[in-house]
Amino acid sequence: MSQGFDGFGSAFFDGDSPVPKEVSLHIAAGMLQIGLDDGETLRWPVDEVRQLPDLAGGKTAVLRRTTDPLSRLHLNDLSLLAHLPHLNRRAPPKGRGRLVAWAVAAVAAVGLQIFVLVPLLADNLAGFIPPEGERALGEATFGQIREALDETGLNPLAICDGAEGVDALNTLVGRLGSGRDLRQAVTVSVLDHKMVNAFALPGGFVVLFRGLIDTAQGPDEVAAVLAHEIGHVISSDPTRHALRSAGSIGVLGLLFGDFAGGAAVLFLTERLISAQYSQAAEIGADEFAYEVLAQAGISPAALGDMFANLQAEYGDSSDLAAHFLSHPTLSRRIIAARAAVDESIAYAPSMSAEDWAAVQVVCD
Repeated sequence: MSQGFDGFGSAFFDGDSPVPKEVSLHIAAGMLQIGLDDGETLRWPVDEVRQLPDLAGGKTAVLRRTTDPLSRLHLNDLSLLAHLPHLNRRAPPKGRGRLVAWAVAAVAAVGLQIFVLVPLLADNLAGFIPPEGERALGEATFGQIREALDETGLNPLAICDGAEGVDALNTLVGRLGSGRDLRQAVTVSVLDHKMVNAFALPGGFVVLFRGLIDTAQGPDEVAAVLAHEIGHVISSDPTRHALRSAGSIGVLGLLFGDFAGGAAVLFLTERLISAQYSQAAEIGADEFAYEVLAQAGISPAALGDMFANLQAEYGDSSDLAAHFLSHPTLSRRIIAARAAVDESIAYAPSMSAEDWAAVQVVCD
């Protein structure tokens, strides 16, 4: 259907020239057809026509097309307005599609950095950090963790220093590492906190919490945890994890403006305490634990016993269960630990009853 309108007195300005052009106006097939004197016909979709504010007291109207920022149609026949449905609708922002595309590209770029480039760089860089560099990184991180976990806000979280208990743990670490050329000397510390957890840091630091010792059903479970964490130290898993976390929060800090790094330090601390390594890293640490436990004459089943006790008492959501859980399930790891037992070997306890008693009160 086509409908013509009186174009007398109406004028079209193309935006390039100040000279108005007389026009004839028709609406057909959803198009406002603007016929020019030179025979050219412009076609504006009626959905794209908008009315500009009238500065002449309402006797005329000025129209524009949303996709054309310059051209104007000065309209004399106001009856045409009734056939233009979106005169006062806001025009969509120019370049919205391009803006969305750039936003998607930016998010993809950040994701690529955090999930691909940063881990790849961290994995490669970890092998080039000298032992003294790893040690310094571990010492600094250990200090940050102690400060972050102190509930008083006045002093770093206390390191348990019961002499007999510390000696017993150091003797156990020596027994687990006997005959092995360790890249880093392993330093075990117990933090006076009720959290049921343990983790490794760069530079050979292995940290136990008082809550883990209180929860353990016997010394062999503590020995199994130590063996597992030493496995992470041997593989430089904490160093890779620290570099990945630092790189990721560095990117996020730049993105959200945390240039001072306060939130970054807290986030890095949390990430290191609750480190979730890859499936390969967890299985590797488990297998290392089976080997060193057996070499030390301690049953590899102790690792499975520790998992089983935690699973029975806390479920899979406990701090330590979550720390060790993640990639293979606890049930699979319990089965694997018990399968590593050699029935022909008579295993011995990891420490004497007196030493275990001293470890239990190491924080008193």
